[in-house]
Amino acid sequence: MPQVTSSDGTPIGYDQLSQDGPVVVLVSGGLDDGTENIPLGEDLARRFSVITYRRRGRGDSGDRQPYAVQREVDDLGAVINATGGRAHLFGASSGGALALEAAAAGLPVDRIAVHEVPYLIGDAMLAAWQAYRSDLAAALDSDDRDEALRLFMRLAGSAEEEIAGAEATPMWPKLRALAPTLRYDAACLGDGGPPAERLAQVRQPVLLTTGVTIDPHSAGLPVDFFGAAADAAAACLPRARRETIKVPGHVPDPNVLGPLLTSFYTA
Repeated sequence: MPQVTSSDGTPIGYDQLSQDGPVVVLVSGGLDDGTENIPLGEDLARRFSVITYRRRGRGDSGDRQPYAVQREVDDLGAVINATGGRAHLFGASSGGALALEAAAAGLPVDRIAVHEVPYLIGDAMLAAWQAYRSDLAAALDSDDRDEALRLFMRLAGSAEEEIAGAEATPMWPKLRALAPTLRYDAACLGDGGPPAERLAQVRQPVLLTTGVTIDPHSAGLPVDFFGAAADAAAACLPRARRETIKVPGHVPDPNVLGPLLTSFYTA
């Protein structure tokens, strides 16, 4: 697998799914080692040169400390530089927050699409976010990765029986390996709400998509959670476009989202 070296010396692994057309870099969200976006990437590969990469601390990418969001921005910049010098971006979940931060920081990106960025709206949700960040830090500082994963799943709206079921699956050890990166995703979301001043600096066109309703695995969240978050973020962006995909799912159906992104990136 090819790698690039970020500005702090961290190796970042990536894959190029196709080599024809404008470059689109896919930015993964929480507890994703870079594979979750591959079906969407394969759909886009018919028209674009698609790049997926492993964010630091995931898969074959390094994890030099101390962590800072700017280092993740630099990682993405290194991937873009190695694969053409400019790119459209797609960011899933907290990866969407990172994509928007990268655009605000001035990376050479054109159009940006984000799906269900989990910004927190309202005093109750913001208070829950602050409690989560504190509890997550305590769990990871004591290397209690199981508790870190439980905290994340509770925040994401999973029921206790669903969490217990997940712990009994073969996937749990893989999630435990990624648990330290939950701190990185939390940092990308900052104080929790849409960062109005940073979003105002994003001058590129931005497409914000959400499912028609929440994913069944997030039944504990308000039914309009992602829609409200996207609407609030769109209000801060100078060139925002909002779309609702007529199917549920925090991991979007590539057969539905792919054509929408193709149209957006070629507009």
